[in-house]
Amino acid sequence: MRGECLTGAPRARTFGFACLVLLPLLSGCASVIPDAGPRPAATAPATPGYQPRPSEAGTVAAQPVPATPNPPLAAPPVPVEATTAAESGVIAGPEYNELGVSAEQAAAALKAFRLSCPPLQRRADASGLTLPGEWAESCNAAKSWADRDAGNFFSRYFGTVQVGAGTAFVTGYYEPEIAASRTKSPGYDVPVYRRPADLVDVDLGQFSDDLKGRKVRGRVEGSNLVRYYDRAAIEGGALAGRGLEIAWAADAAEFFFLQIQGSGRLRLPDGQIMRIGYDTQNGRDYVGIGKLLVDRGELQRGQTSMQGILDYLRADPVRGAAVMNENPSWVFFRELTGPGPLGALGVPVTGRASVAADPKYVPLGAPVFLSLDRAEPNGLWIAQDTGGAIKGVNRFDSFWGAGVEARAIAGGMAGRGSALILLPRASVARLTLGG
Repeated sequence: MRGECLTGAPRARTFGFACLVLLPLLSGCASVIPDAGPRPAATAPATPGYQPRPSEAGTVAAQPVPATPNPPLAAPPVPVEATTAAESGVIAGPEYNELGVSAEQAAAALKAFRLSCPPLQRRADASGLTLPGEWAESCNAAKSWADRDAGNFFSRYFGTVQVGAGTAFVTGYYEPEIAASRTKSPGYDVPVYRRPADLVDVDLGQFSDDLKGRKVRGRVEGSNLVRYYDRAAIEGGALAGRGLEIAWAADAAEFFFLQIQGSGRLRLPDGQIMRIGYDTQNGRDYVGIGKLLVDRGELQRGQTSMQGILDYLRADPVRGAAVMNENPSWVFFRELTGPGPLGALGVPVTGRASVAADPKYVPLGAPVFLSLDRAEPNGLWIAQDTGGAIKGVNRFDSFWGAGVEARAIAGGMAGRGSALILLPRASVARLTLGG
């Protein structure tokens, strides 16, 4: 469900706000679809003496609870050509019982792991850490294992490994809730679009072996495939009058952030909740406006939390609209009627139990243990999602659920420390003992 990262990585889907506060991330190739799976405009002048204030929702970033992380295990240097966990090197970690996971955390992780087992066993593991069938024993046991005894479950069926240097960086995301209406009316005039029929994906691998795994997204104009409309064009009415609106949001800046997250809740005028989820995006590269504002000196690094950027956008709506249009990516949605929000495994993600990870470095569905310099995300999680900014070894995005507290924690989450991956004992033995 992850969307896009404000500081600068491409993507839709699987999506975290703490990435706004930190260093710029890599941009994607303009000719290739941002890995999903959530432009020029007038430059706004800096506002002298601008200081962020609490957003209209009354939510400010939560103050970090400091903690002392476990140091990573000593490991050989990671080969520069490594692109997967297996290529980065794996060493055995401590036993589960040495990690200090609480019974509550273990129970939540077991529930999430149980949901992940069906797709986990069907997926090819791009990380190279596990082989088909190695998850069968733990998944079969999870079906009937009592949640109250979850600690013994993880202790019995899993060992731990450190991938590469073990140094972890963790951000946060949540399921936003914004005011909206199913019909356009005064105060509700920001369109929430479904996927347009003229948005097409092209698999370049069908035309050249050298382009296998690469795709482009666009629309047909005459006999040519051209790039799809960017955010500025869509905001300017490129899709108006086509009946694509599934709802109308009340606040353009709040909806901008919901697009970054990739899914969310729409609070309707009668109090009902409409849930929407990522369907696709327009194929345009994501541009992080937080980095743009820092580079221009309009915000300081300490002001680039979600809340700080919201305040900046609202302080001058015309200037805010111009800044948002500098991110050409636009996310399309569909209404969700079942449980959700859904992660990359196609199962619901769980607040305080699910993380997004790079499938090349963590098997989706695997448990992950985090030990960071922030206490809130420390403990056991299940990798159930992905994200465009969530790339590389030991890079995670923690999901905090919905509501004011979730928004406050996710809005400023940035933890550094160490990470361990929990794998079936057969996998650990094969990887670390050459079995």
